[in-house]
Amino acid sequence: MIDDFLYGTAGHTGPQAEVEAAVRAAAAAEIMPRHRKLAAHEIIEKSGPHDLVTAADRLAEEHLTAALTKLLPGSVVVGEESVHADPAVYDALGGDAPVWIVDPVDGTRQFVRGEAGFCTLVALALHGEVHASWTYAPVRDEMAVAVRGRGATLNGVPIRSGAPAPGAVLNVAMSHPDYTTEAQKRALLGLRTEGIAARPCGSAGLEYLAVARGALDATAFNWEYAWDHAAGLLLVTEAGGTQSTLSGAPFHIAGGNDLPFTAARDEATAQRVLAALRTES
Repeated sequence: MIDDFLYGTAGHTGPQAEVEAAVRAAAAAEIMPRHRKLAAHEIIEKSGPHDLVTAADRLAEEHLTAALTKLLPGSVVVGEESVHADPAVYDALGGDAPVWIVDPVDGTRQFVRGEAGFCTLVALALHGEVHASWTYAPVRDEMAVAVRGRGATLNGVPIRSGAPAPGAVLNVAMSHPDYTTEAQKRALLGLRTEGIAARPCGSAGLEYLAVARGALDATAFNWEYAWDHAAGLLLVTEAGGTQSTLSGAPFHIAGGNDLPFTAARDEATAQRVLAALRTES
């Protein structure tokens, strides 16, 4: 069903462009008009000062939900804001219907501060497998698209993650150790070792894009919400990179992963990161 949607019977890729247009339209209508113009009442704390939602998040998700389900009848949406309103929505990831996984504004804190480091993430999955993804950074006008088995592009140009130079210091974006369990915090602190330069992550989607284009060596994340990771993990793997949870198993978008997990430019880099994570865990 998803292959027919993405390619049609003759390999036509028009629907992919229609999804890209829908993502751009949602950003143009609901996100960018509020960038650096948010009123105080348009910013709400969900679970604390580090978990924010804005009018742009809610309205962009509504816009995308209407547009994407129209493009693919019978599909459903698992979005960050819809799950916040009803956690049972997340169960659709294990269902039989195609699922659009949506993060309308990934990097909400950066968006609230008026910075450029945020993006819109959309992934299309079925039975827990991600088939295509779109990562759009509207301020930078960067659109990254990945299709399972067909590679990754940035603004229409193929991208490859490549590999760091042998023995190079690895640049790693990681979850902030303060916002995690004690065991995961210990694991993340293992990255503060010789040969690894770790820093707190920004927008997860943009960190994945940096790995996919070879501008960042790896990520190390300790949370598993599908809307943060589904699009970026496919982007990295289709660009030639790899991903793994702490146990060595692949990351599953429906959850139940052994955390932290990494996405990296190549297998050797992933193994270096995992070895550091296991040092303290």
